[in-house]
Amino acid sequence: MLHGRSAELAVVDDLLSAARAGRSGVLVVRGEAGIGKSALLDLAATRATSPPPGPSGFLVLRGTAVEPESVVPFAGLNLLLGPVVDRVDALPPNQATALRTALGLAPPDGGDHHLVGLAVLTLLADLAEHRPVLCLVDDAHWLDQGSAHALVFAARRLQAEGVAVVFAARDLHAPPFPAPGLPELRLTGLAPEHAAALLDEHAADLPSHVRDRIAEEADGNPLALLELPAAQREGRLPAHAFGVAALPTHSRVQQTFADRIGTLPERTRTLLLVAAADDTGDPGVVLKAAGLLDATVDDLEAAEQRQLLRSDDGRLTFRHPLIRAAAYQSAPLKHRLAVHRALAEVLDDAHRSAWHLAAATTAPDEQVARALARTAEDARDRGGYSAVASAYHRAAELTPDPVERGHRLAAAAGAAGAAGQFDRAVVLADRAWELVSDPVDGARVARIQARLAGEQGRSAQAAAQLLRAVSCAEHTDRELAGDLLFNAANHAWAGQDLDTLRDIAARARDLPGADDTRAVVTAALGLAGDDVPGGMAALRGLLGSPYVGGPGNAVTAWWHLVLGDDQAAHAWAFDLERRSRAQGALGVLPRALAYLARGRLHLGRHRDARATAEEGLRIAGDIGQEFSVGFLAGVLAELAAIEGDEVRCAELVSILTEGSSRSVRAAGASALLDLGLGRHEAVLDRLADVAAGADRLHSITSLPDLVEASARLGRHGFAENAATWYDEWASSTGRPWARAVAARCRALLTDDERWYARAVDLHRAHEGRPFERARTELLYGEWLRRARRRADARPHLRSALAEFERLGATPWASRARTELRATGESRSAPGPDPLGTLTPQELQVVRLAAEGLSNRDIGAQLFLSPRTVGYHLYKAYPKLGVASRVELAKLDLA
Repeated sequence: MLHGRSAELAVVDDLLSAARAGRSGVLVVRGEAGIGKSALLDLAATRATSPPPGPSGFLVLRGTAVEPESVVPFAGLNLLLGPVVDRVDALPPNQATALRTALGLAPPDGGDHHLVGLAVLTLLADLAEHRPVLCLVDDAHWLDQGSAHALVFAARRLQAEGVAVVFAARDLHAPPFPAPGLPELRLTGLAPEHAAALLDEHAADLPSHVRDRIAEEADGNPLALLELPAAQREGRLPAHAFGVAALPTHSRVQQTFADRIGTLPERTRTLLLVAAADDTGDPGVVLKAAGLLDATVDDLEAAEQRQLLRSDDGRLTFRHPLIRAAAYQSAPLKHRLAVHRALAEVLDDAHRSAWHLAAATTAPDEQVARALARTAEDARDRGGYSAVASAYHRAAELTPDPVERGHRLAAAAGAAGAAGQFDRAVVLADRAWELVSDPVDGARVARIQARLAGEQGRSAQAAAQLLRAVSCAEHTDRELAGDLLFNAANHAWAGQDLDTLRDIAARARDLPGADDTRAVVTAALGLAGDDVPGGMAALRGLLGSPYVGGPGNAVTAWWHLVLGDDQAAHAWAFDLERRSRAQGALGVLPRALAYLARGRLHLGRHRDARATAEEGLRIAGDIGQEFSVGFLAGVLAELAAIEGDEVRCAELVSILTEGSSRSVRAAGASALLDLGLGRHEAVLDRLADVAAGADRLHSITSLPDLVEASARLGRHGFAENAATWYDEWASSTGRPWARAVAARCRALLTDDERWYARAVDLHRAHEGRPFERARTELLYGEWLRRARRRADARPHLRSALAEFERLGATPWASRARTELRATGESRSAPGPDPLGTLTPQELQVVRLAAEGLSNRDIGAQLFLSPRTVGYHLYKAYPKLGVASRVELAKLDLA
């Protein structure tokens, strides 16, 4: 019985009930040590298995992470999925390979380590096909990062599989267990009446005044309420001498355990210390190592009698993690070192043996450092980049030679960056830079630093670090130096660091790729300054540069967008997205989705743009790609602005607060919302910096908004420079839609009908940017209506209204409907659009289903479980008025 936890038990019961009904759920239970997290998981397991085995009973997968295994790659997954590993081969081939590699069951194939989370998701969904699944992860704060990432990745995507996942993680005095977006249940201390009831049940033999004092000391912590009476009975905690009351509860309980361990025979304490230092729980390993220190199996009895250590399913386990901590931390250092040496000697696992050797080493030792470096490379082959970083970091600390120490710190930094631990990686790379002396080594470290800065959106800093790398390499490896300089130019451009760009042009000289590097500089300076045609010509010439990196480089899609070629940008990003999905390359996919979403927005495929951007935002957030998070949030903010959704737009704009391009996109989205809602003064306030010429490259789409707001307020001079710049850019693109928008801007500033007519003609002659065409026709229609030419105005207003309604541009459609009514023609609001009732994910699913893909194939593409795909189809069919895939395939889902 759990005292005082009725509300918490109700949450767990709801989770289990939902899973029995085929709905998935996740819960992260948080609280201090001893607060009852494990007890809650125990009860969840009991309630899940209380029905007889069969359709109504759960398959329970359970694992408890331990601190020593936090550096072992995918140790948590091995523990949790061990009972069902035979089901891995039934997964889609690339997922099966990724998971088998992570679990050490197959040789590495160089695949994307992010696929492991998708494989876990599919495996859990497959297991739930026959009966619900309960997945319990205790002490999740000690999970190795690879396992934690995979499990959280899968948990976020559970929807309709019949899977319940419960993580338990300690709040204080433990590593963090980040699980943003997952529901949490926080356990606090028991109320006095429930604490008293627990003491009455377990300490009725103690006098009431002693129980009262224990209740006061325990402060509602259930473990303390159970352990302090035991310590008092053993004479380790007299009722009148609670001298450690100033310590936190977990520290008091741990000290109690330490005192109780201190009364055991020496060889029992030795055996407990071995078990605490070991991370396998294998009795054979523990007893063999203990034998080297003169302890035997007979010495276990005293610890078992005190209920400190027990044997569960062939594993030696401590009754509570604080007992393990007390057994280890209360032992003298020389004893801990001896235990680690003994474990290193008896273990067959090279990875674990190397870590025990490192724990037993207090001074630099190249032999031990080399052993750790070997285990790091083994972990890399399995995709456990966090474990790679930890092993190389510790190896560096034990490396006598400063230069080799720098090499290993650099390797640790690169692995930490690959694991998404950017802050840690930056510190490691900076330390490596201080130690390397060889120019090529320096270039390597600087390149790592630049990659980290770029992923975090610090483009200008990335450029500076790449220039440092160029200085290292230009006299020893000129090809490398040329490649580094080209990339430095791109980062400097992204960071709008014009002075650095000029320095780069001067440094290019006769380095390989100098012409391409100078072309980047010309493009950047031209588009930021007064030579827009020259900048555009230079950029167009870069499309075939060998330094761009071929079809796998997303920057080409961005360049096409800058050149106004939406179709080419969409095609490039679409191909990259398809390749990324096929290869399971989650590291590349978010940026491909970012440019694909932007292309679809420009092409008037707003539903597709939203679905693409939301998927990309989820993945980018999961794997820590800050640049893509900002870019995708910008696309979604612009969509919300077009639709007049002020709340959603504000939520997304709040993400766009770091870096020049991000803040410009935030201002642009907010200004577009204001323009649609008629708040013209606010538009000028938001785009004042843009009007002054700041970062126009990232605000191209906002310049016409600035011109329109200025014209509405009669402040034409405010926007004249912006209109001129946009006109030069539009002419340089050669795109009719861009020239049409430029003509519209000129019409607004001159009030000359010829420019309106020219804009409409250009829009109608060539497809492109439907939203901009609708805006042009609306403005022309308004102008004609004000000129009392109502009959001439109506066709333009009808056309604008139809397009705004198709795009869901509510405030714009309302404005067009009002103008049309002013011409004497009424148009009612359209009925509901079936496709508009679908969620972005439902839209993605039905389109792929209409193409003939199976639920499993759709799930693999969209990183969903097959059951969730089926759930989305089940929800989408009635919305679309169909009952099967055959009927679905007949619908126009464009």
